[in-house]
Amino acid sequence: MTLKRLGIRPSRRLGQSFLIDPFAADAEAALVEAPAGHAVLEIGGGLGMLTAALLRRGVRPLTVVERDPRLVAFLRSTFGGRITVEEADAETYAFPAGATVVGNLPFSDATPILLTLFARRTPRVVAMVQREVAERLAAGPGSKTYGRLSIVARLYGGVELFRTVSRSSFYPVPEVEGRIVVHLARGGPLPVPNVDRFERIVRTLFASRRKQLANLLPRLGRPRIELVRLAREAEWPAGWPRMRPEELPPEAYFRLATALDGGSSS
Repeated sequence: MTLKRLGIRPSRRLGQSFLIDPFAADAEAALVEAPAGHAVLEIGGGLGMLTAALLRRGVRPLTVVERDPRLVAFLRSTFGGRITVEEADAETYAFPAGATVVGNLPFSDATPILLTLFARRTPRVVAMVQREVAERLAAGPGSKTYGRLSIVARLYGGVELFRTVSRSSFYPVPEVEGRIVVHLARGGPLPVPNVDRFERIVRTLFASRRKQLANLLPRLGRPRIELVRLAREAEWPAGWPRMRPEELPPEAYFRLATALDGGSSS
């Protein structure tokens, strides 16, 4: 195996579990759908399985972000001038505006990376993540997996689930399955006036997701009578006081955030 030849032991600290299934890599690469000449950035080049699949599909220019210097050297020597390799941590990397981003994200660190990409309005994100995380991203109201992550993902765009990838497709074999997910950025302005305040609203309400909204809404720090008026202004259903946070769609929270902010949206 390449790792043994390179004298590399996968790092738990870096969350390294490498994709070794070429069919899964090709399925992921096929979802990039970048036109010729469109910049594509791959997160976590690893052993180059996805990199090779992207090149086979004619993806150029391709920049690969990899934080392990041993793998940076391997990728540069393997692919030469066909790719650009940046030694950097994806959590702090300055992603270029407008580029499509694809990658097999570390299962332990995928969520903060994805949220950063969403907030930067990345047009298209194709990611292999832990199956449970993918399903939370795409979940709708009423689902047990629906929550803050689902709503924030919808704030920035739309999510679609694709192939589930078995544990045996990775080395070392992780404890969970992977799943490929695609996020397309929302066109035009966001449906809330202030993202930070919106996220605080959602975080506050979902902190006790099993409680009824009548008991949760006062935690937003407004008089109850005003909150009732704002819920009506946000077109919440008549029975909302007895409902739980997971029963309302993302749009209900967008409208509430706008109402709380005085009716303006940007």
